[in-house]
Amino acid sequence: MTKPENQDDQEYKARAAALRLLARREHSRLELSLKLRQRKIEAAIIEAVLDDYEGEGWLDDNRFADVYARQRMDLGYGPLRILGELQQRGVHHAPECLTEMTEEDWCRRAVALRAKRFGLSDLDEDWDEKVRQARFLNRRGFSAGQVERALETRSQDS
Repeated sequence: MTKPENQDDQEYKARAAALRLLARREHSRLELSLKLRQRKIEAAIIEAVLDDYEGEGWLDDNRFADVYARQRMDLGYGPLRILGELQQRGVHHAPECLTEMTEEDWCRRAVALRAKRFGLSDLDEDWDEKVRQARFLNRRGFSAGQVERALETRSQDS
């Protein structure tokens, strides 16, 4: 016969699980809350543990947003996709690394991504290829203006 888990066991379980998860990588408060709920921990205990960890500085949505956005930028994603992914993770503001980027910076990134993936050939005669590349850049989270600028860019030696 198993003993019923008491309040202390639940809190210990929540603290240990949250700390293990935070040791691996940054998490948003929402992500951590969902992962603890999957472990069948009571909502009141989860909130108390997460409040404590925020007070200690171990859990910080601003730090998570910054780290996450920088990683996604390095992987070639655009601002729309990054902001959407952050919102899905419970962060409803743009981190500083995104707000510092200008439209010109994003256009350069879109051009670099296009050059790496497809090259910078002239697409005026090949509508199907232009559409294919535009869809790719769009799925990556670049705005219509950024995609248009990237598609207009030609290689220097052509």
